[in-house]
Amino acid sequence: MRPPTMSGHCLLAPIPESSSDYLLPKDIKLAVLGAGRVGKSAMIVRFLTKRFIGDYEPNTGKLYSRLVYVEGDQLSLQIQDTPGGIQVQDNLTQVVDSLSKCVQWAEGFLLVYSITDYDSYQSIRPLYQHIRKVHPDSRAPVIIVGNKGDLLHARQVQTHDGIQLANELGSLFLEISTSENYEDVCDVFQHLCKEVSKLHSISGERRRASIIPRPRSPNMQDLKRRFKQALSSKVKAPSAVG
Repeated sequence: MRPPTMSGHCLLAPIPESSSDYLLPKDIKLAVLGAGRVGKSAMIVRFLTKRFIGDYEPNTGKLYSRLVYVEGDQLSLQIQDTPGGIQVQDNLTQVVDSLSKCVQWAEGFLLVYSITDYDSYQSIRPLYQHIRKVHPDSRAPVIIVGNKGDLLHARQVQTHDGIQLANELGSLFLEISTSENYEDVCDVFQHLCKEVSKLHSISGERRRASIIPRPRSPNMQDLKRRFKQALSSKVKAPSAVG
């Protein structure tokens, strides 16, 4: 399942210094998770700057902040990059503390693997399960991304494997090449922003509904008494005129 194409409706801008007369946009907090050297940092930078940078220093977990305009809505986007060495153990009993804090903080998730690394593909399911463990009552959106789609000669993970995994987990899936296709990268982040924004709207409506007091149920005895009084006054009205 692919997210709908939305690349033509995305604009990026630095977040301005806060001021008293500036209306803050809606906050969107995303986390990009996956094994090492699958292209997580490259994806984020490609989305934010349109530039592709192939080589990065070892990732220590950088937080990126930008204003994003998605289909006319202004969003304050924060993207947490995560070190590739941080992974969930298969039995979910030993989780690095920083990963847990990141998952608790974020509202939407990109789970990234490389089509040239089968081990990175196998790390996706434990990550997804940990997200649902941390957010058991949440509908936090998750998109699975097979990156490095241009390296077909080194492919270890077939497209249907990604599709099957996404279907089993109930997530969206997209296979992309960060180096060759900016539009696909943009579509992934935009769709995730929209899904998180929808959750904000739903939770806002629930909060407003909880504030509005429920109308009291009518007292049937009281209604019957008032109805009898109304009939009695109508019966007495002609004799009073006579």
